[in-house]
Amino acid sequence: MASRRGVLVGGLAAGALVVGYALRPRRYALPLPPGRDEVAFDAWIRLADDGVVTVAVPQVEMGQGVTTLIPQIIAYEMGADWRRVAVEPAPPSPLYANVPLASRWAELTMPAMPDALLGDDAALVRRWAQDHTFTVTADGTALAAYEGPARAAAAMARALLCMAAAERWDVDWRECDAKDGFVIHEGKRLPFGTLARAAAALDPPRSPPLRDAPPAERPGVPMAYPRLDLPAKVDGSLVFAGDVRLPGMVYASIRHGPIGESALADYDKTAANGVRGLITLVRNRGWIAAVASTWWAADQALTRIDAGFTSTDRADSATIDQAMETAMQTGTATRLAERGDPDAFLTGRLPLQLRYEVQPALHASIETASATARFKDGHLELWMGTQAPQAAREIAARALGIDVAAVTLYPMPLGGSFDRRLENDHAGEVALIARACQRPVQLTWSRKQEHIVGYPRPPVAAVLGANVDATGRLGGLRARIVAPATAREFGRRLLHADSPRAAIDAVAGVADPMMIEGAIPPYAIDHLAIDHVPVRLPLPTGRMRGNAHGYTAFFVESFIDELAHRAGREPLAYRMAMLGHDPRLAECLQRVAVLSGWGGGADNSGQGIACHLIGSAEGGGRIAVVASARRDADGVTVDRLSAVADIGRIVNLDIARQQIEGGLIFGLGLALGCSTGYEAGLPVTGRLASLNLPVLADCPAIDVNFITSSAAPADPGELGVAAVAPAVANALFSATGLRLRQLPLLSEDV
Repeated sequence: MASRRGVLVGGLAAGALVVGYALRPRRYALPLPPGRDEVAFDAWIRLADDGVVTVAVPQVEMGQGVTTLIPQIIAYEMGADWRRVAVEPAPPSPLYANVPLASRWAELTMPAMPDALLGDDAALVRRWAQDHTFTVTADGTALAAYEGPARAAAAMARALLCMAAAERWDVDWRECDAKDGFVIHEGKRLPFGTLARAAAALDPPRSPPLRDAPPAERPGVPMAYPRLDLPAKVDGSLVFAGDVRLPGMVYASIRHGPIGESALADYDKTAANGVRGLITLVRNRGWIAAVASTWWAADQALTRIDAGFTSTDRADSATIDQAMETAMQTGTATRLAERGDPDAFLTGRLPLQLRYEVQPALHASIETASATARFKDGHLELWMGTQAPQAAREIAARALGIDVAAVTLYPMPLGGSFDRRLENDHAGEVALIARACQRPVQLTWSRKQEHIVGYPRPPVAAVLGANVDATGRLGGLRARIVAPATAREFGRRLLHADSPRAAIDAVAGVADPMMIEGAIPPYAIDHLAIDHVPVRLPLPTGRMRGNAHGYTAFFVESFIDELAHRAGREPLAYRMAMLGHDPRLAECLQRVAVLSGWGGGADNSGQGIACHLIGSAEGGGRIAVVASARRDADGVTVDRLSAVADIGRIVNLDIARQQIEGGLIFGLGLALGCSTGYEAGLPVTGRLASLNLPVLADCPAIDVNFITSSAAPADPGELGVAAVAPAVANALFSATGLRLRQLPLLSEDV
């Protein structure tokens, strides 16, 4: 594997300076100070006189269940009554630094740091994450980042409550325990609320004892911790960014220029004069917004003025396709992963070489970008849902020319994101609009604007080649993957505030290890070579749920299936023969075969199988999927998806199941649709109805089982996305004899 970083530069080359920088003490203000009838225990817990425990959650809730997982951890460790647990979104604070994600994204966050100085618990990474208030929600790192700190805070609170009760009872506090919101000792009990103030006045023990780790939840056992956000979502009372209402608030709609270097040119301002409720127009270099008493009035005003834009380097499908083809044929490749002796066994034209392609894909979240802002006396208040809250504050502050400390962000839940809300363009836009109209304003993008300004999953092409022996055994595999350096491009926008075009230019020609994640097969293959050919496109691209795994699993598992059929081998047995080193993934395959009634993937069976590993071979999450699919007059119909996953210790079984099921449906959408072409800088597809997304009537029957495991918890959110496309493609081959090597499926022959 090639080194991910260069040498350490500047003064950090001195080890003593590194240690001093990393360990120098800092103090941070309490992010959520207690209310009048509350006391605070660390940055995580507030306890009210009535016994309500309020838990701070520093990650945005976007359907993944984080506003249940972190409170559940605290409730168990603290001994709280789940019926009296409340949640409050935490503002950005160094106290909630997401250190594991900063380490995982070290290529983006700390590119100059040598590997030896980095790691999930490295002091240097922690200090960087704290100094940059890095509380980004991504890659399913909530448990890795926050289970430990949350348990420690809850153990401290429990110890203090036990100490307060022990003083009243004149006993040793170590003999006390907490359960269901009471401190208990030999038949005596006192409620948390009664003890709150006395407990907060005590000095905590140096190392409060932790409970034994909670047992993994198992199927058939009643849920101990039902989702806290579910009732409000069911009855519609949960407040999203678009539901915020402020006194005197007005509404804004916006039009952006085509994708490229765009600038507002002209518009007919007088044409909007007849729109009732129009207040003002606000223009910027690359966009124009209308402000009115209703959003509809604002949007109608923009339609009437018919704004024109000048632009260069516009995104266009023909240009994109040509750039991809040129890179595939003549582009410079960088070797990012290898095993064995690929130079000896995988050079020249291999006996079998197959090409796979993935078209750009849109996120298609239910909620389009929305934010509410109030600017007064040099201070900005911002209500918005975002996966990168500190970046949102910085973008808004930069747009207004004020200090980031003058921006207060109120985190809101997201109506879906799929990594789209790692980008915060609308934070700067709504800040400028609020200042221009001098009243609270709510900006909401239309669906078409979401598609124009959204950063799609990039187009990717790959050629996979293999050396096999006479029995069909795979001895060597080579992959040449052509893709823009999307992860680095995203990192430039997130961490350096580059414009979309500047980010593309900054990383042009640079290989991106994050773009080939998942391309290393989980199988025992003697010789392996994975190359990335970076390509510059006129299309800004971004992260999407599943990320590189969403296409590398399609490449690898489709290719493995083709090898099995060419060798006359049963696809499941072919995979199992190469998994002696990974019994966890092998068990997933065996279990899904039973669950699905796997018939061997014989001709006309309509069954296809695929598996995938996300994370390290020692840890990580594993999944195996069997799809039952057919082609009919309406296109592709998927009748059933069966999945078995090993995600280590399961903290909340219901949420884990929801994440796998949701990932399978999202992955099915990517397999069958979500794609768009581009003409003159605009997406051809402007509406959700045109994306061929699966509606409820199209959703297959889904069966999900889990492997009981004591391994560290792994994120279930990306697994289903990765494995479903190759399973469906392999099923369609079984049903029709047609090999589909492009996503969306059928896009190459429609």
